[in-house]
Amino acid sequence: MTHQSNPELLNDILQLLTEQGSGGFAEGIRLLVNEAMRQERSHTLQAQPYERTDTRQGHANGFKPKSLATRVGPIQFNVPQVRGDVSFYPSALDKGVRSEQALKLALAEMYVQGVSTRKVSAIVEQLCGHSVSSTQVSQCAAALDTELQAWRNRPLGAFPYLVLDARYEKVRQGGRLLDCAVLIALGIGLDGKRTILGVSAALSEAEVHWREFLQSLQLRGLQGVRFIVSDDHAGLGAARVAVFHAVPWQRCQFHLQQNAQAYVPSLDQRAVVAEAIRSIFLSANRPAADLRLQEVVASYVKSAPKLAAWMEENLPQGLAVFALPTAHQRRMRTSNALERVNQELRRRTRVAGLFPNEASLLRLVTALLAETSQEWETGKVYLNMENPTQPSV
Repeated sequence: MTHQSNPELLNDILQLLTEQGSGGFAEGIRLLVNEAMRQERSHTLQAQPYERTDTRQGHANGFKPKSLATRVGPIQFNVPQVRGDVSFYPSALDKGVRSEQALKLALAEMYVQGVSTRKVSAIVEQLCGHSVSSTQVSQCAAALDTELQAWRNRPLGAFPYLVLDARYEKVRQGGRLLDCAVLIALGIGLDGKRTILGVSAALSEAEVHWREFLQSLQLRGLQGVRFIVSDDHAGLGAARVAVFHAVPWQRCQFHLQQNAQAYVPSLDQRAVVAEAIRSIFLSANRPAADLRLQEVVASYVKSAPKLAAWMEENLPQGLAVFALPTAHQRRMRTSNALERVNQELRRRTRVAGLFPNEASLLRLVTALLAETSQEWETGKVYLNMENPTQPSV
């Protein structure tokens, strides 16, 4: 069975547009879409109205009115119905449904970004010719929350490398402004690609928050962790040992460099000290790094004893990376894999200023991290996990 054209309908639409101009757009669209839906129903049923054929699939069952908001205003269409053992919904309206879903996500995104309900309504009215209420915006946000929660709770698998980081944002609680910790876990999988494994935002005590966060990753199936990279965040050390007690830990070399500056006696020595620490980190292997560390510490025992003591205690925490394959060492010696992510988070949260509660903060951060993770997972390989060069000894 073939589609049948309707020259009379096309002539009616042309006359409508000729007489009314842009004022006839809505009625023209209504007539065209209604006809397209009728033709599509006939194609699905394998029969025109009242036609008897051996290939007929089901029967027509009248029409059902449906109003859709469009750029030319609301239009009420007549949606063809069917009965019998056949499923049918017009593809033209299916596209409209997808567009409506995209609009709802856009509304939720504006809500996430802290745009006021009044501004959201004005934007939508300009784009679509109709406004939305605060209730609709809240419903969109609730739908987005469900989607984001599902992403945060998705099952995990094997990730040999785990990078952890924390940042703090201002949250209002009980009339006070408090620092809310945002914990982020990045994993590098067996395919060598980065993935955001999880995120948590809470005002709870640091060690408790970290421990619950790491345990939640395990409960979701995280396994095969062989190496952890992070800065020395408050509470993380004890939590990490409790949850991943046998996994080697690499303290971020970039942050170690920054931390060391607090123990340098004078400003004019900072560059020299930074270069000395860099020479340790850039050693050919772990024995050479240990030897160089001893030399640097000895050189500052008398002139800067606090610096020497700090380096002797803390810099070895930045040398675990020498146990990894040589090809992996450069990228796994710091937590910089998350640095660009943090820059983007800072840029977006700076707009909001402060958040009314933990949930609103978590909503924004999760939305941004989910987008970033999807880009990574469909992008280039971050580390070659198949044939990495073995570490130098």
